[in-house]
Amino acid sequence: MRPPARHREQHRTDRIGWLRAAVLGANDGIVSTASLLVGVAAASVGRGEVLVAGTAGLVAGAMSMAAGEYVSVKSQAETEEADLTRERRELRDDPEAEHVELAEIYVKRGLEPALARQVADQLMVHDALGAHARDELGISEVVAARPIQAAGASAASFAVGAILPLMASVLAPLPMLLPAVIAASLIFLAVLGAVAARTGGAPVLAGAVRVTFWGALAMLVTAGVGRLFGAVV
Repeated sequence: MRPPARHREQHRTDRIGWLRAAVLGANDGIVSTASLLVGVAAASVGRGEVLVAGTAGLVAGAMSMAAGEYVSVKSQAETEEADLTRERRELRDDPEAEHVELAEIYVKRGLEPALARQVADQLMVHDALGAHARDELGISEVVAARPIQAAGASAASFAVGAILPLMASVLAPLPMLLPAVIAASLIFLAVLGAVAARTGGAPVLAGAVRVTFWGALAMLVTAGVGRLFGAVV
């Protein structure tokens, strides 16, 4: 008799850290750089000024994303480590109370008290800190904060996103520079939203529309500012 085929499941929660940073970076790269290009182009300046502004925005934005993401995620990692240090101390000083606490968590999740105590017994023998980190603090290997990974993903994805509207401003004829940057950026945003939604298992159309709408709004506002100040100058 053949053994039953092993049931395989594919979950997406292990993508949360890098996917969030990558999507945020790419989206910000496209939107901020395109908005900057549109605002400068709307002020009726030459291609050279537009390219300088876009390049400066790419470099500054990538560095800003890396620094901001690192600081933010590092703070989260330090908070998690502080909680784990406290949990280690409590497990050392009062393991019985920690056992009761863990069993009560399982009772609240639906286990009978006797079974909850048995589960807590076995998990604390196997990995007491891991059990408390996961079930009491909500910290697991899948969602643990990784500052370097998040900073690198944000900076790289921002740069990739920023290059796209910048290339459109290089390739488009000067009279068509403004509409070309807008059209290309909206297409890039729609594709990004669709890919990110598909990767994360969310509705593709809703993801594409959501990202495109906010990008279009940002470009509209900056184009109006550029036109206003360009007219004043």
